[in-house]
Amino acid sequence: MASASSDQTIRLWGKYTGELKRTLNAHSDTVLSIAISPDSQTLASASADQTIRLWSLTSYEQPRILRGHSGWVTAVAINPDGNILVSGSTDGTVKLWNLNTGQLIKTLDEESTGVFAVAISSDGEILASAGTKTVKLWNLRTGEQLCTLAGCSPVAFSPDRKTLVSGGDQGTIKIWSQMLSTDESILEPLVSGEWWEVLGVGRDANLDTVKLAYRQLARQYHPDINRTGTAITKMQAINRAYEAFLQEFSRVWGG
Repeated sequence: MASASSDQTIRLWGKYTGELKRTLNAHSDTVLSIAISPDSQTLASASADQTIRLWSLTSYEQPRILRGHSGWVTAVAINPDGNILVSGSTDGTVKLWNLNTGQLIKTLDEESTGVFAVAISSDGEILASAGTKTVKLWNLRTGEQLCTLAGCSPVAFSPDRKTLVSGGDQGTIKIWSQMLSTDESILEPLVSGEWWEVLGVGRDANLDTVKLAYRQLARQYHPDINRTGTAITKMQAINRAYEAFLQEFSRVWGG
């Protein structure tokens, strides 16, 4: 077992005895997240010192340092194949790295308020990244953003990848059911819930923010553009949500 701490260290523990086996020192600030590769050879650590460090769990030599984030690196995850490292940061980005070489593969723009959790589905196809108000799903292979959900960090996939669990407002946990699209390598969430959840905005979002979210979803799910079998149903739900918002907006602001 490995643990991370605000004392800037990572500690490795015997899983049966609980005995401290080794302390890893290199970070210059709080260690916020750690991940171990599927082959148990590499440990990745993320820190408020704006770096990611890759540790060999066999030689314990000085770690490889990955730099690229301009804020705290708050979350790391490794895909099931053990070749891609995903990191999230308070700088509002998600970055994909080649775990073997340390090379930056791609940067995904995300939340202006920061990214505080990342998770990868068991088949390695879908990446979830979470901020303080939204959760976004990405195609890990292409970097394409699939959708936005009205949740927050933390996030976790079920082993069969059909369910995503996220944080929610006011002490709630949200459970998102998912279904396969016609391209069976991509998951799309079922669109349901309150209008702000369907549109992927905060409950107190202003008119311009809601309009922008509606237009983005319309471009993604309009049947003229999206040929999947669920596009019509999703677009209908999005339209109903936007109508519900407009009705509420009219009541509050008098038209």
